[in-house]
Amino acid sequence: METRIIGVETEYGVHTVHPTKRPLAPDEVARYMFKPVVSWGNSSNVFIPNGSRLYLDVGSHPEYATAETTRLDELLALDAAGDSIMHMLVTQAQQAMAKDGFDGDVYLYRNNADSLGNSYGSHENYMIERTTQYRRLTQALLPFLVTRQLIAGNGVVIKDPAALPLADQFPGRSEPHFAFSQRADYMHEAISSSSTRARPMINTRDEPHSDSTKYRRLHVIVGDSNMSETTQLLRFGTTDLLLRIIESGKPLQNLQLAHPVRAIRQTSHDLTGQTPLELADGRTMTALELQEFYLTQAQEFLARQGPHHEHLEQIMDLWSRTLDAIASQDYSSIDTEIDWAIKHKFMTAYANKNNLDWDAARLVQLDMSYHDIHPQRGLFNLLEARGAAARVLTDAQVQAAHDNPPATTRALLRHRFIETARAMGMDYSMDWMHMKLNYHPLHTLYVRDPFETDISIVDELFAKVASAGH
Repeated sequence: METRIIGVETEYGVHTVHPTKRPLAPDEVARYMFKPVVSWGNSSNVFIPNGSRLYLDVGSHPEYATAETTRLDELLALDAAGDSIMHMLVTQAQQAMAKDGFDGDVYLYRNNADSLGNSYGSHENYMIERTTQYRRLTQALLPFLVTRQLIAGNGVVIKDPAALPLADQFPGRSEPHFAFSQRADYMHEAISSSSTRARPMINTRDEPHSDSTKYRRLHVIVGDSNMSETTQLLRFGTTDLLLRIIESGKPLQNLQLAHPVRAIRQTSHDLTGQTPLELADGRTMTALELQEFYLTQAQEFLARQGPHHEHLEQIMDLWSRTLDAIASQDYSSIDTEIDWAIKHKFMTAYANKNNLDWDAARLVQLDMSYHDIHPQRGLFNLLEARGAAARVLTDAQVQAAHDNPPATTRALLRHRFIETARAMGMDYSMDWMHMKLNYHPLHTLYVRDPFETDISIVDELFAKVASAGH
């Protein structure tokens, strides 16, 4: 596949603090956040002008799903715009809450778990061709995803290992420590058609949001909600590259894991990457060895095929440097580019300065603060502002992504439809494939091709409605 559609869905955690009164529950705050959305969109599930989807998910989690895109820099920009849009909704919500007498502080976190043990995700979507052997692909990809946390984990302070989900089934380190991944301990299955009850690493529900005779959607649920743009570039870029290797028909060694759910936990809690993981054939390999194998396969593939986008040199360099840093246990070469290393550097320095152990409540608080999306308060954003976290994007790219869709997908049509309908004062509704004028049901666009960019079909629809006297 020369060009691939990629998107990402981000669920946010909500928390409120009030010094004297009972704080509002997350679902109450979420309703305040989405009140202006409902007022103009007649729903808490809407598409916005940049082609992305904004909605309240199960459990009243604010969620943002990027528009379809074919470029990694556009994907990162659309995703960053989601944080900015969510922050705007929080700001408006706090103002409305204050008028109603609820004047506490609202925090919106881009992370994967709260203090009550609730988990929420960052889900990746990769378009694959229907002719691809789906079972072969998912099985081949799974060991990579289990160990991908070495290069794309957020890092997390584990204050009480015994309190982690399924800790009785998967006993590991008993002392407080720092781990690679927030998400790893919340995975219950390797592959499943459910995304909430079973919480698998790969969701197999066949929901392509496109021409189902040509395409299928690979729905990856196992990823951490990254703050770092460079980590995101590595996360999406390496996964796309592994998919291309598998799709090319190149046989990979049989590296199927005997116990993926156990392996993902074992990997997360060992910053050396050296814990032996049991393979289905009885052999063992470490997480570091598995990632080094995939890196070598990618290098050989690119040597034969050549690069397919402009970020590959940066991705391959960072992938290699991250594995070298883990092998040497010297993270200084990646501690501005990889989320877990950025967080580990700050946390370690703070703990040493204040003589704290990993079970200190203050370190857990700082861990949460790292994921606060508030631009002037969130720890990651403060580190980025002082140059302690590298960037891929410019502020101008993120700002442009607030209102503008990718130019290479049907998100362009969605943008045109929304803008025209609003200008003409017409009620509308849409999903990923349909665009409908509510009072003109016969005038509905059905766009199955995610690569469709001809906006004239939108203009023609509105011209017909206008000539009929809407």
